[in-house]
Amino acid sequence: MKLQFSIIIPVYNRPDEVDELLQSLTEQTYSGSFEVIVVEDGSSIKAEDIVLKYSEKLNIQYFFKENTGAGKSRNFGMEKAQGNYFIIFDSDCIIPSYYIEEVAKALTKNYTDAYGGADAAHKSFTTIQKAINYSMTSVFTTGGIRGKKNAVGKFQPRSFNFGISKKAFDKTKGFSEMKIGEDIDLTFRLWEADFKTQFIENAFVYHKRRSTFKQFFKQTFKFGEGRPFLNTKYPGTAKITYWFPSIFIVGLFFSVVILLIGIKFFLLCYGLYFGVIFIDSLIKNKSIVVACATILTTLTQFFGYGLGFLKGIIKT
Repeated sequence: MKLQFSIIIPVYNRPDEVDELLQSLTEQTYSGSFEVIVVEDGSSIKAEDIVLKYSEKLNIQYFFKENTGAGKSRNFGMEKAQGNYFIIFDSDCIIPSYYIEEVAKALTKNYTDAYGGADAAHKSFTTIQKAINYSMTSVFTTGGIRGKKNAVGKFQPRSFNFGISKKAFDKTKGFSEMKIGEDIDLTFRLWEADFKTQFIENAFVYHKRRSTFKQFFKQTFKFGEGRPFLNTKYPGTAKITYWFPSIFIVGLFFSVVILLIGIKFFLLCYGLYFGVIFIDSLIKNKSIVVACATILTTLTQFFGYGLGFLKGIIKT
């Protein structure tokens, strides 16, 4: 099958990010043609002028629709697309120049109706963004499920870097109305429909994620809150590891309390853990400032996800 790519980009009030993303798409080494569809999800700060700037450099279309959330905006874009394979990016991504070429190469060698890739920190990212990227991708924090091929079993693509064939989209109807975990929900429905997914190691993106601790906490809280619902909806997918952040924060609280009666061992274990994270981040990022920030972003991630997960358990 000849691959015809359509790139779908939902955007909400982030024209500057779209500018960086579209610029990176003009630098692709892929020799084939591809189209770009930008779906404005009811933004008050529109990206239309930014998109128009690239009309001569890219085969690009712009659509404005009422605000319905990212999932439905992605579906809207796929319905408008002319290609037979859709590539979905979040607006806060920058795409390496060889991305589409690597995707085409991987799908030609081992075709699957959906795929996902990892994310990395770009050199232009802020200290907090680099620290967040580490916390979200490290084997010491998330098991490396978002950044390392050898840590991946049956890969669950995430919507910031997601590929799906037109055939699979037509069969599953794309993303559901869920506001949180809609990408995981789609992956489970793809598997139920006997579609295969794969992790394409070289198809990574530079993903900015959130730029403040408060935003990162809210994001991870929502991730944690949505997981128990998915576990209930797809009971065979629940894993004991989803409890780890909640156990982590309860254990940390317990360690601080018993320190008051002179028991230091458990808090020392936490200190050792964060020491390992600091050293690993320092080696990877080559920055003491980023390594220090990594400790704070990891705490933020665990508290956000852990508390959200406990709230989701209570609600479910």
